[in-house]
Amino acid sequence: MLKLHKAYDECPSKNPELTLVFIHGVGSSSETFNRAIEYLSGTTSLKNIRYVAFDLLGSGKSSKSDKLKYDFKEQLEALDNSIESLKSKTPLVLVGHSMGCLISARYADQHKIKVKELILISPPIYRPEDFENPVFKAGQENFEKLAVARNHELKNDPAFHAELKNIVFNPRNYAVFERLTRPTTLIYGLADQFIASFNIPGLIKKNPKITAIETPGTHSVGNDKYSKMVEILERILQ
Repeated sequence: MLKLHKAYDECPSKNPELTLVFIHGVGSSSETFNRAIEYLSGTTSLKNIRYVAFDLLGSGKSSKSDKLKYDFKEQLEALDNSIESLKSKTPLVLVGHSMGCLISARYADQHKIKVKELILISPPIYRPEDFENPVFKAGQENFEKLAVARNHELKNDPAFHAELKNIVFNPRNYAVFERLTRPTTLIYGLADQFIASFNIPGLIKKNPKITAIETPGTHSVGNDKYSKMVEILERILQ
């Protein structure tokens, strides 16, 4: 049975009212959310939240194998098994970053009853027609090269390259966002060069369940995103 390594599972109080599950991006790990979790769990109004962070397959301390395809099917199966193992009795909110947004959206689409809401940070939402654009294709290649340049270990990392192909640059992702039925908030920085933010206004028009919040930041889960997350979670808890 595929399962993810649970890197973090804490609640500041003994009586959680909500369970937050954090899902990181490509070429990364659950450590992406360390500072965000520290900030949120230290916020008085959010003391009754259970904070959980997983490492996706091929990342952090989760399974790595030549037999894995590192596609949606495997990651979603492992995520569902891992969420079930939490035995949570509270509503579930998924917090995704970058590729984690795509996995969170797919999970919510497939498990509508289990998920109360989505908070998606720096979501790379590309339309099917974007993949036919030569400029976009060049951008795909540049992203991969830039990521490897920043972290040389990714060059020979099968999970990283497979996830880019099978998940991040999957032309079916846009249709999943179009049909989401759970309330979804997109938080993205105006200086983010990776997410194709020009697609977001059109998506919001097509799906009233989706709203967006702009910040002055970049692609990272930085300080510009924290206060926005607090506002969303306080609303959910009310």
